[in-house]
Amino acid sequence: MGDWSALGKLLDKVQAYSTAGGKVWLSVLFIFRILLLGTAVESAWGDEQSAFRCNTQQPGCENVCYDKSFPISHVRFWVLQIIFVSVPTLLYLAHVFYVMRKEEKLNKKEEELKVAQTDGVNVEMHLKQIEIKKFKYGIEEHGKVKMRGGLLRTYIISILFKSVFEVAFLLIQWYIYGFSLSAVYTCKRDPCPHQVDCFLSRPTEKTIFIIFMLVVSLVSLALNIIELFYVFFKGVKDRVKGKSDPYHATTGPLSPSKDCGSPKYAYFNGCSSPTAPLSPMSPPGYKLVTGDRNNSSCRNYNKQASEQNWANYSAEQNRMGQAGSTISNSHAQPFDFPDDNQNSKKLAAGHELQPLAIVDQRPSSRASSRASSRPRPDDLEI
Repeated sequence: MGDWSALGKLLDKVQAYSTAGGKVWLSVLFIFRILLLGTAVESAWGDEQSAFRCNTQQPGCENVCYDKSFPISHVRFWVLQIIFVSVPTLLYLAHVFYVMRKEEKLNKKEEELKVAQTDGVNVEMHLKQIEIKKFKYGIEEHGKVKMRGGLLRTYIISILFKSVFEVAFLLIQWYIYGFSLSAVYTCKRDPCPHQVDCFLSRPTEKTIFIIFMLVVSLVSLALNIIELFYVFFKGVKDRVKGKSDPYHATTGPLSPSKDCGSPKYAYFNGCSSPTAPLSPMSPPGYKLVTGDRNNSSCRNYNKQASEQNWANYSAEQNRMGQAGSTISNSHAQPFDFPDDNQNSKKLAAGHELQPLAIVDQRPSSRASSRASSRPRPDDLEI
């Protein structure tokens, strides 16, 4: 019972990894070939050599004539054909087992990572890598499998080889036997003294089985061709619909609307951070080169924002009574963003803006005022 249950699980897995044409082909293989070959065909050819008779008493003549008429028995030829035709399917099943093994490992690793995630460990990147590997191997949720990638290529190669083997064995059978058997076979071969006639047993029944196996081979070949075209056109249809890797969007470049110029400030409308003139409080030697603005909406938005910021700053300084002493006319201008119909202006290479001197706003003390009015020896007389 254990062997039958293992075979049942294997067939269930094959059904999940096969198309409709592949399922029909397997049914034809097991029912109309293996089952029929093991029951009816074997009994029809059971007495083939013993019932082969020739009209001569020469020792060894019947044996050489039988060897010439049947270089290989039909039953053994069909067994060999089934083996060769099944080899590509066995290779495909080996790939299926490989995918199943990968699925078990990935599921086990995913469970371990989820347990670690409940303990507060950051495993988001590892979980995403597992999802990408599942997609690569064609593993989907709830054990469902989609034929793609390497598995699809193996399946197509197996179909091609099955078709080639079917055609090759049909040609070999036609070359050796033909597709019918006659009741009398004429043989002229040593050690036969002359041309002798040999007689076959049940030639009509054997011809019927030969034609039946020929039809089954042609049906199998037609199923392979139909399945090959089905897989090909389905792949073309999926490409036309634009089905792509769902993980491609996450690994690709970010959209410009989500690009930010600085992690501390938010710039809207898809605009990057504006390159502004230096602040009056910039340290000496600080260089800032302005760049071109290609997007008119970004220029207008940044220009309005800069003008509003400078207006607010000037109003605050006016209220403090220090607007005239702290900001020069050259620095009190807003950012200059050229319009769309004007050429962009860049600062010259190496141009530096020096900060203004800061005036000390603290009132002078009495000691300092007396010290400043007291004459000193090195003072010049006017």
